[in-house]
Amino acid sequence: MCTMWLAAPLLARAEILEVAPDQPPLSLTPYIQLYVDRKHVLPADSLNAAALADRLTPLDRSAANFGFSDAAYWVAFTLKNSSENDLPLVIRQDYPLMDHLDFWAPTGNGDWHHIRTGDHQPFTSRPLALRDYVFPVTLPAHSQQTFYLRFASAGSINIGLSVSSQQAYLPRLGLEQLLYGIYYGGFLVLVLYNLFLFLALRDPAYAYYMGYSICCGLFFAVLNGFTFQFIWPEYPWLANRALLLALGLTLTFAIQFARLICNVKQLAPQVDKFCGLLRYGTIALTVLAPLGDYATMTEIFSVAALIVSLTSLSVGAVSVWRGSVSARYFLIAWITLMWTVVMYIFKTFGLLPHNAVTHNAFQVGALIEMVLLSLALGARVGEIQRQGHTDQLTGLFNRRHFDELLAKEFSLAARQETPLALVVLDLDHFKAINDQLGHARGDEALRAVGQLASKLVRKPAVACRYGGEEFAVLLPGCDKQTANRIAGRLLDTVGKMNCDGVPLSVSIGVASYEKGNYQSPIQLFEAADSALYLAKEGGRNQVVMSGDSEPLPQQAGPLVEVH
Repeated sequence: MCTMWLAAPLLARAEILEVAPDQPPLSLTPYIQLYVDRKHVLPADSLNAAALADRLTPLDRSAANFGFSDAAYWVAFTLKNSSENDLPLVIRQDYPLMDHLDFWAPTGNGDWHHIRTGDHQPFTSRPLALRDYVFPVTLPAHSQQTFYLRFASAGSINIGLSVSSQQAYLPRLGLEQLLYGIYYGGFLVLVLYNLFLFLALRDPAYAYYMGYSICCGLFFAVLNGFTFQFIWPEYPWLANRALLLALGLTLTFAIQFARLICNVKQLAPQVDKFCGLLRYGTIALTVLAPLGDYATMTEIFSVAALIVSLTSLSVGAVSVWRGSVSARYFLIAWITLMWTVVMYIFKTFGLLPHNAVTHNAFQVGALIEMVLLSLALGARVGEIQRQGHTDQLTGLFNRRHFDELLAKEFSLAARQETPLALVVLDLDHFKAINDQLGHARGDEALRAVGQLASKLVRKPAVACRYGGEEFAVLLPGCDKQTANRIAGRLLDTVGKMNCDGVPLSVSIGVASYEKGNYQSPIQLFEAADSALYLAKEGGRNQVVMSGDSEPLPQQAGPLVEVH
């Protein structure tokens, strides 16, 4: 219970704020006087206005945030009402994470009305059931009154006081609630959208994304005071520690998501090992968060957040450099978030002022990051699909892609009554190359033939590795004669190549769909494949057109080395 020690003397050294009946929200920072009680000389549960009057001095900085401190901060300001009527006012402290907050207002009969609140007290200790600390007062007509507050916290000290008329405050409160609803609704939409994708694709990256999004949203809900207001209003200890727990889980999911989305294990194994150790570190910090000193743990978590952010940037940069498409979105997302993280950490340690920009930029940056990371997941799906359709050795499309494309192009050619040619080639004596030179040189020969097939055809033609030493080239819109010429160029060019002195050659079969001569894509392929085997049985190193009896012989030319 508050005890009155002495009526408040006029703060002559402080500028007095004259408020109007329709007073819009106005920051009190330029009007406050401050006393930093580092040794806790003044008692916390009573007001000694006379003792404070000798200690209070005008604030000598543009913002009243002081980082981490175990001192108590006493604040006083004077409001004046020159109107004919009493003014109902609202005094607001806009930073919810304050351990101890005491407010004294004069009662008019020489006593003080004392309110003790903070997130170490039950939520019901607040005058109004709102996420911020809001103190309704009435300023009598033709009067001025001095109000006092005491701030103490194991966390960061951010004094963000403002005053407004009650009429002006209510519309502002409604707008803030609407904006926060949209903000957290954005998180919810992203989580639900990616949940459906996870259920469809079963990609673990989506699970880690959802974990990251949920924990990040929970972190901001704690930071903004909504969890204490709606979820655990009777548990001050949890309200105080939940921020660190949410941050620890957020960092854990973030680093694991980075490992998957950037494919670090394949692209940078050593970096992946460091990320794994960092993940175990964030898990350990999360477990220790409820046990350690809050101020110390907050500082450690701030450093950990910076390390995770820098590591994620490095992971994204390495993966982009090594060709990952999804990592491009990831890197842009973390660059977007990183500067807001640094801004918020600097604000937390008192290096930047506490204001709407430094307090909310981190939250806006996080939501933008979530959208970009969702795009990164989409790009990852595209990469996985491409990998599922790509031969890793040659870089050409694989048999799966060929089968799908052949069916599609055959159906299109049948509908539009256009020709469709298929060239199937097989590297001659490939087993002998492997036996004489080894599998590594055999792989080089396959890559060289695959690159050649890809270079000699132009879109819409597509070269694929069908399997083993066999390749297929699909030629939409090409008739029989054009397909024969292309096959001849392939035969001639491969014939100019050698692998460590061993000449290379191919056998080629060609088939062409024209005027409905084949009823299905399988028939077209079987015709080209049969022509290929005829070329092999006829002595290899030749082209056979399906339905023709005479092969196209190899043309002479100099040898070209395989590199």
